[in-house]
Amino acid sequence: MTISVVPANEASWEDLQKIFGTRGTAARCQCQRYKLRRRESFGSFPAEERADRLREQTDCGHPEPGQTSGLVAYLDGEPVGWCAVEPRTAYEGLLRNNRVPWTDREEDKSDGSVWAVTCFLTRTGYRKRGISGALGRAAVDFARERGARAVEGYPITTTNVILEELHVGTAGTFADAGFTEVSHPTPRRVVMRIDFAAT
Repeated sequence: MTISVVPANEASWEDLQKIFGTRGTAARCQCQRYKLRRRESFGSFPAEERADRLREQTDCGHPEPGQTSGLVAYLDGEPVGWCAVEPRTAYEGLLRNNRVPWTDREEDKSDGSVWAVTCFLTRTGYRKRGISGALGRAAVDFARERGARAVEGYPITTTNVILEELHVGTAGTFADAGFTEVSHPTPRRVVMRIDFAAT
């Protein structure tokens, strides 16, 4: 079986929504957790509006060169995975967070040359087939090719997690893609990073 990964704008909106599904956390979130604006909460606007925002962010179905906020994985032509990756400054909620990823780090939050991988999603029925690993490796190339100076992620370290927590990825997935740990802001979360200038 062959896994291929494309920028989200090269995928159709229908394919992306097959990955998110119609029920559960992913369908409700639509990858907007770190995109919430000041004073917004999931209760303050409906899931349909979150989906509209994701559609605008990804620009699905418009394969001409442009800005898109993620990657879509296919397994033998079937849409199976999603990875959110773009400049760290695009994630307002992440920038406002006081612990992850900022604890014990001297980072310029306004530095748009540092990219972030904030979410992995594998479609129900296709887990444990290497989808997240393929997306993690593709995210590195995607960020580098678009001029990132560095790319980082904020995975969970423990294996005792509920499925909803795995959206940030595991430390193993990031390590397999070449990321190394740079800080440990909470007992369950680490910051992992690749600095392209140093590679």
